[in-house]
Order: sequence, then structure tokens, then C-alpha cells
Amino acid sequence: MAQPLTVPELLFTQGFGTRRICAGLVQQGLVGIDTGHGLHTHTQTDAMVDVFDGMPFMVQGVLWQYHTKAYVLMHKPAGTECSHKPSAWPSVYSLLPAPLRQRPAKTGLQGVQAVGRLDQDTTGMLLLSDDGQFIHRMSSPKHHVPKLYELSTEDAMDEQVVHKLLQGVVLNDDPQPVKAAACCLTDSHSMQLTLTEGKYHQVKRMLAATGHKVVKLHRARIGEMGLGDDLAPGKWRWLTSDELAALTRKH
Repeated sequence: MAQPLTVPELLFTQGFGTRRICAGLVQQGLVGIDTGHGLHTHTQTDAMVDVFDGMPFMVQGVLWQYHTKAYVLMHKPAGTECSHKPSAWPSVYSLLPAPLRQRPAKTGLQGVQAVGRLDQDTTGMLLLSDDGQFIHRMSSPKHHVPKLYELSTEDAMDEQVVHKLLQGVVLNDDPQPVKAAACCLTDSHSMQLTLTEGKYHQVKRMLAATGHKVVKLHRARIGEMGLGDDLAPGKWRWLTSDELAALTRKH
């Protein structure tokens, strides 16, 4: 659904800086907008345009798309932290362009936020958004969104390990057993494990409870959506409307 905005307002909502900076970009002729008839350069700060999700626009020669809310998929590489203030490793947010990190928000936080965290050595599917309801929907254990992990262990595993994980294991800080929603061996040292909650270091601690050390961990799927093979580690892309619908479908 289209909504009218001035060109500086459009840029501001998409994270291109303060309103003054956005107005300056427009006045310098550095902004082009395509409302369906090709890119047109705007230099008047009071010019109104009808914006809609997916609408192309260009800033300083770089092509973007307008999005009311940001929904992003990243292939998290190893050696990165899901924190704005990392302690020892580079932040995953440093892999995103500045506008995604600067999108304005009504709360104190700005920019997209990771939907849950992955350890610095864990790779795979990471969702980021500035939609608080979406973040809660994806991360809250109340919604039971399944997350599929592929892992490798230092020592060989057997079906007894699978049985323990499905029946439930006790972690050192929680008296209630934690169960895997699904679990299967792919070879003697590898496993696919599905969880519907996200406790701290949960996969590693669950395997440790069975006497095994995880040496490699990769998140391959969230809900009905898989990471796929077309996104290299460290890269990101916008979610499609179909992918967003699949993610938010009730389980």
C-alpha cells in the first residue's frame, strides 16, 4: 500500500542519516526514485512521492529498495558475534550496510536486530529485523518455532545418544529436562537436531550432557525456511514476501 512521503523522509526511514543529512543528499542531486516510470532525480526537499514496499531508489549511485520494515537473512560466518558491542570477535552487524544499521526506531535501539543469537563459532541462518513483533514471534519459546541444527562431535555417537536427546537431558542450571523436537544421526560423528526453544549454548550443553563435545555447529533451517546454497558466508539479502509468510505461519 503506497504512502506519501517527502524524499528526505523516505531516506530517513531507510536509515540514510538524520533528516538534515537526508535533505542534503536530495539538494545535491544524489537521490533518484523509480515510482514505475524509471529513475528520476529529485532535488526539491518538499517533493512528495508515493512510496511502496520494493520501490527502487538510488542514493549516490547505489540502488536500494524501500521497505516499511526490514526483514533480512544473513549467512553468519564463524568468528563473528551477534552483538553490537562484541567482546573478542567482529560483530555480525559490521557485515551489513550502514542504512540497515541506522534505520530509526521508536525505542532506544536503532537499526535491525538479530533474532536470537548464535555463538561466535556457530555458522548458518541468522534473521535480522527492526520489527519487534516479528523478532518476538521468531524467538519466543511460547511460539515453538523449530530450528534445525547440523552438528559434528569430537567422538562417535550412537542411537543411544539420539534416544537421550529425544527423551530429555538435564542441563546444569535447569532442573527440568530439555528435549529435542527431532534428532537423527547422519553419520557416526554428525547429527541433525531440531529445537523449539533457545537457551544459552543449548545445543552444545545438550550434547555435553550425553558425554559429547560439539566441534562444529551450523543452523540450517528456521521454521519452514532453509538457508539454501545461494548465500555465501558473510552475505545477506532481503527476505521475500513468500519467505516471510512461511516464517510467520503458525506451527
